[in-house]
Amino acid sequence: MSYQEKEIPDFQLPLPEVVDGAIGPFGPYCMGYMNPGASGYGYISTMKLSTGIVSVEGLDTGTEGIVSYDRCEKNDAYIGQINMLTASSFCGLNGALWGYHLATADAIANHTLRPMYYENQNGKQIPVYPVQPLLDTTERLFGSDRQRRFPPLPGAHVICANKSETQLGPCWVWSAIAIAIVDNRNTGAHLFIEDAGHLPSVLSQTQVINELNATNRKVTKSIILCGEDQDVLYQEIYVGYKYQFTPANYVGCALTCAPYVLLARNAIPAGGPASRLLSMTISQWEKSLNLSPLPPHEAE
Repeated sequence: MSYQEKEIPDFQLPLPEVVDGAIGPFGPYCMGYMNPGASGYGYISTMKLSTGIVSVEGLDTGTEGIVSYDRCEKNDAYIGQINMLTASSFCGLNGALWGYHLATADAIANHTLRPMYYENQNGKQIPVYPVQPLLDTTERLFGSDRQRRFPPLPGAHVICANKSETQLGPCWVWSAIAIAIVDNRNTGAHLFIEDAGHLPSVLSQTQVINELNATNRKVTKSIILCGEDQDVLYQEIYVGYKYQFTPANYVGCALTCAPYVLLARNAIPAGGPASRLLSMTISQWEKSLNLSPLPPHEAE
């Protein structure tokens, strides 16, 4: 099929203008997009995958789901205590992706990340990379439950592209996320895809990994189909998943989400505009703020 350019003449939103316009009103906290007090019209997209389990003892179906979901929010990149609002799944012309456009993941910036496979879009081979570096940069922005950096304001209303799966064990719960980077950001949006589900407990870990590698392929295939529907070309894709075994008498939850935020004022290095982050790696950003390394994850 042929792809038609949809660009509106003389309309552009330069990334420096977007990032400078994506600063929230508070020093220590990020804020959800569309809240008052923003520096402009921009927003920053982030990416998160998490799982959580809880014993059913003393709980009912509703509260099991609440606690397991709450544990997903606090695990890995910390977004606990927020009012999560659900949006569709695009990072648009007035958005920038943390870890890609600004505070770039080191493996992306130094071109050491290697494609896992390729998808064909209109005769072009689109490289598909592991998403982990982007998940890592989100955790390095928000911090972890044990060592918080610039998390969303407690109680903030935060718009997120999101899906989740909650299931009584024994089973495996999983979530997956992908982002497709648009070929021309003056004509289209970067596309998020989220997926979540569960697998039977009889599967081995190796079998679960094989199943989820196949899920990656389904997720990236859906990206190609969405691109065809919208006449949008993509230049690269990042995809990955997370899973956890849920024992009997436990409920497991798997969350995939892309919070749209305004950056905390204290997350901006001194001496220049926020758009300086467009030329910095995540490690350079951490060094500029003299941030201590995050502690290793604890087993749940």
